[in-house]
Amino acid sequence: MIIIVGLIIVVAVLIVGVAGVLSNGGSAHALTHGFAVFGYHVTGSTGTLFLYGIVVGALFLCGLNLLLGSARRTSRRGRDARRGLEQSRQQTAAVSQDRDDLLIQRQTEAVETASVRGHGSHYRTAISTPDADRSMLSSS
Repeated sequence: MIIIVGLIIVVAVLIVGVAGVLSNGGSAHALTHGFAVFGYHVTGSTGTLFLYGIVVGALFLCGLNLLLGSARRTSRRGRDARRGLEQSRQQTAAVSQDRDDLLIQRQTEAVETASVRGHGSHYRTAISTPDADRSMLSSS
């Protein structure tokens, strides 16, 4: 739908531009005072000046389109990188939690094994955290 509206606008602008150039031609519409742009002396009719304006405007729009397209690609790349970083952090947190769960499970099994062998009164459980010492058992 947006493409159709854009196409209609482009066609309408082309019709207005062509009508403006053709209706402002001839000696009746001559520029009374010439002027220079970047050392180039512009002479002729108002229609010619209008045509130059159309060309400059079209070039400006092409440059703006390139600039905005590049900015869009850059922001998309940054958004994808942030999304990948967030997924990586989530995976790291999940793996760390699994590691901590396995350590606690190992400690529990070690304490149960020690108490079955009759040494339960000599040992106590060492509760560990990810930042603490990872020793399995400590003597009392």
